[in-house]
Amino acid sequence: MPADAGGTSYHGGVRRASPPRLSAAPRPRRPVIPAALLALTVLFGLSAASCESEDQVGLASVERADVAELVDAPASVTARAAATLSAPADGTLAELRVRPGALIRPGRVLAVVDSPSARDRLAKARRALDAARSAGRGVGGGTDLSRLRRGTDRAAAQAFQAARDAAGKLTDPAARAALLAQVRIAERQYQAAAETAGAAVRAVQRGVAGLNSAVRALSAAQRLQAEQAYDLAKATVDALVLRAPIGGVVQLGGPASPAAGAGTADALAGLLGATGGLGAPGGVDPAGALGGGNPTAPVAGVDGAVPVGGRVSAGTPILTVVDLSDLGLVAEVDETDVLLVNQGVPASVELDAATGAEYSARVRSVDVLPTASARGGVSYRVRLSLGSGRFADGRAAPAPRPGMSAVVRLRVREAAGAVTVPAAAVHSAQGRDAVWVVEDGIAEQVPVTVGVQGQDLVQIVSGVQPGQQVVVSGGDQVRSGERVR
Repeated sequence: MPADAGGTSYHGGVRRASPPRLSAAPRPRRPVIPAALLALTVLFGLSAASCESEDQVGLASVERADVAELVDAPASVTARAAATLSAPADGTLAELRVRPGALIRPGRVLAVVDSPSARDRLAKARRALDAARSAGRGVGGGTDLSRLRRGTDRAAAQAFQAARDAAGKLTDPAARAALLAQVRIAERQYQAAAETAGAAVRAVQRGVAGLNSAVRALSAAQRLQAEQAYDLAKATVDALVLRAPIGGVVQLGGPASPAAGAGTADALAGLLGATGGLGAPGGVDPAGALGGGNPTAPVAGVDGAVPVGGRVSAGTPILTVVDLSDLGLVAEVDETDVLLVNQGVPASVELDAATGAEYSARVRSVDVLPTASARGGVSYRVRLSLGSGRFADGRAAPAPRPGMSAVVRLRVREAAGAVTVPAAAVHSAQGRDAVWVVEDGIAEQVPVTVGVQGQDLVQIVSGVQPGQQVVVSGGDQVRSGERVR
């Protein structure tokens, strides 16, 4: 992106030089210093033709002009959403029903995982459910009801914990949330049944109730526990069919392959600009592909993706769906500048991958909490919508990809037709901004109130008027009341 002309200033990120634009049409409201502003140059004592060295004092006129203040910040391109689908249990990748790069809709079946262990747990849960439904038939007077109740509680706790562990290994946030919600509901239901059974057992022990009432309460708790364990085991088996939670473009594996040296969770955070609620998927261990390490380790292809028939463990990323329908940006704005940034602020964007192209953008939101800056210190994430881009010759710029590096130029303040002086005219005097004003050849220091601060022009809210002359160079040689010729 070419450097802005005239009345613009830059804060925050590192400025980078860009190749000059050729035959570019002038941009509206991009102020420049008229040549006449710097035309007056006077000397102290001797004329400009003197061969002796003399400090020069440059004068310029106070003018009305448009001025803009810019803040530069490093940024990266983000996708609207991304979801990594992982294996819900240990097994093998039985089917892959989509090709990488395919554009798919939500709900489509993308892959199927075969997990003998998950199916075995479901079969055991089925048998336990059948046994629980016939529970209580052989309970006699010598049965230890308290021990029977503790055993039921223990089996329920184990089933709930196993379901939570399985949910924690799911990288699809919707599937994980649904399974965890199912576990919470089951726990509440069982807790109510267990309390009823406990009260019945205590009544029998006190001799105020018959054995049959306690047996019925315990049998009901056992049946509920077995039904819940079966439902949770079946949910894990059903999750072996991986469906697209969102629409988008398919990529095999996680957001980054192991060879890239980046963690999957870190890569996904960069892809979404740390806005997604996705969990950290389990890593793919390439040792299985090389014939070393754990013989049950996952199998990865040469590009980090799991091939059909390859072994997977619970949490192994199978594929990722990325929604590219609405690209955005996440910029890191330094704390010294962030108070100037508000929702709706326009911006221009330069991508490292598209040198010479300029993209439009607009601020969507500014984070309230800070983050550690890549350059040290404190910064805040600013999220922007990303528009189309063009090269200087009018050609359309290519669509960016998530994760690409960029520099965002935020147009934080603007003033049209403002009273302005060249930025070089403003200096600090006794803790206040001031300028040297020359009237009738006499220099006087005048305090001013500064508004929008551009790179070359500065808005003066009060202190000077259009048409006055101010010192723009050699001001360190000027003294109050001194005549300037």
